[in-house]
Amino acid sequence: MSAALEQLRRHPGIWRRQAPSASALPTGFPALDAVLPDAGWSMGALTEILIPREGVGELRLVMPALADLSARGRWLAWVGPPYVPYAPALEARGIALSRILWVRSRNTVQQLWSAEQALRSGVCGAVLTWPTRVHPRRLRRLQLAAESGGAWALLFHREASPGGGSPASLRLRIAPASNNLAVEVLKCRGRPGARVEIPLDE
Repeated sequence: MSAALEQLRRHPGIWRRQAPSASALPTGFPALDAVLPDAGWSMGALTEILIPREGVGELRLVMPALADLSARGRWLAWVGPPYVPYAPALEARGIALSRILWVRSRNTVQQLWSAEQALRSGVCGAVLTWPTRVHPRRLRRLQLAAESGGAWALLFHREASPGGGSPASLRLRIAPASNNLAVEVLKCRGRPGARVEIPLDE
């Protein structure tokens, strides 16, 4: 390779497709893995999932990966879920109830603080939270905490809630589509957006 070409290849402004990360978690849905930059959910990163309302299939989307983490003995922290997690359904999906931390919070400030501490702890495989309103600066703190603790940060919220840009490495919008779940990739590293449909009975 010529010196000029090698210099150009090393230039930080040039985008290059990266190989799938060894720390990525398969989503359990091949069509979704195919459009994500790491061929799965990225550990040590923040994933935002925008929902029109609770209960449209957002947990079904992440359940295979949560079961994978649970099987590895990793803790799953549920911070301020809108409803009490239904234990029989979680067990049926392969999640060990003994690896779940359920954190209650009185307000969004407590909720985000608790999520940040869980992410930084280094013992959680995933931290799920459902804030009603969140400033991009708070999202940045969650992203940094996920990187620090090597955990998967999952933030579910209504699309109208946040304002401004998002520091999340992955941002999805989901919505029901007949018997499927439509997943739109709004932001990810190194790839253009995409839209896939996932059967809810998978």
